[in-house]
Amino acid sequence: MPDSTDSVPPAAPHPADRPVYVIGGGPGGLSVAYALRAQGVRAVVLEKSDHVGASWRRHYDRLHLHTTRRLSSLPGLPIPRRFGRWVSRDNVVRYLEKYAEHHRLEIVTGVEVSRVDRAPDGTGWLLHATGGRELTGAAVVVATGYNHTPRVPDWPGRDTYTGEFLHASSYRNAEPFAGRDVLVVGVGNTGAEIAVDLVEGGASRVRLAVRTVPHIVRRSTAGWAAQYSGVLVRRLPVRLVDGLARPLARLSTPDLSAHGLPRPDTGLLSRVAEGAVPVQDVGLIDAVRKGRVEIVAAVESFEDGKVALADGSRVEPDAVIAATGYVRGLEGLVGHLGVLDARGKPVVQGARTPPDAPGLYFTGFTNPISGMLRELAIDARKIAKALAKDGAATLSRLPV
Repeated sequence: MPDSTDSVPPAAPHPADRPVYVIGGGPGGLSVAYALRAQGVRAVVLEKSDHVGASWRRHYDRLHLHTTRRLSSLPGLPIPRRFGRWVSRDNVVRYLEKYAEHHRLEIVTGVEVSRVDRAPDGTGWLLHATGGRELTGAAVVVATGYNHTPRVPDWPGRDTYTGEFLHASSYRNAEPFAGRDVLVVGVGNTGAEIAVDLVEGGASRVRLAVRTVPHIVRRSTAGWAAQYSGVLVRRLPVRLVDGLARPLARLSTPDLSAHGLPRPDTGLLSRVAEGAVPVQDVGLIDAVRKGRVEIVAAVESFEDGKVALADGSRVEPDAVIAATGYVRGLEGLVGHLGVLDARGKPVVQGARTPPDAPGLYFTGFTNPISGMLRELAIDARKIAKALAKDGAATLSRLPV
């Protein structure tokens, strides 16, 4: 597998010599590259870091997939059974490395693409990359990832806050916080799991600031993974799923209202449509019930070294961890092409291309209830088939 920028091909003089460039060497980019290779199409993956799966390497230590091993494999190579049902972060990285090697994917590391433009000759795309390179591809697949750029809300007083503050992307484990009072802000899957990790790692006090009460589901019930339900209901009417989810939630999860976490007043699938997947319980319910994780109001501002909450109270933790999500960071790359919506997300993804940008594809920019890796695998095959069909005359073909 190429590991230096020396392997980047020059701009191709003839359209038929142009490969498909895949931007991003995570699971989305690797699966598309394999699917294209299986169609006989040459694909070159451009990865800005030194390794594939860079974002996975940066996740916190205790992370395991919330989706099953069987439904998380990428096309053409199952995740090994020895990795267990819930695959650890380190084993995800091992799998991605093996995936690239097994399929002999053409990957170039250390190359960051800063901008994508239409090619001057009107066919294909021109990529502006590290070191002033200009690469011309028959098509481009953007797979830079859902968790691209850490998002920190513009809280008043945040710039002058002198206490320890970090985004969840910088959190690795609880060791630095042993014996300390920590406020975790945000109750998505990351915030919930970090809060539990802090409790188990010896933090003296853990508070979890919640703005919008989440739906909480068991990761598995009697062997039935929550992901299986997500796959089954994903394409059902939203109102139907919302209605079914309410009584099931009452049966499967306890009422935590007395502890500051009432049941949500909005439907489960309605929230997913807004971009908020349910929180899978990996210890949060028990930690809240036992008072080991305290639920507090949302953060409003930072004042005089303290954190002001929405209920008017103020807390003074030793450290604040903002589990406040990410933004896609696509504006500089493709924002000028009119292919993003008001929230900075691609207007289409998968096998569809934007109306005014044929040959430009996106994958991995939604957070589906059925599982991110599963949907990436499905999208990869669809993108490859669409490209092989629609770009037959201009794609660079692999030797038979």
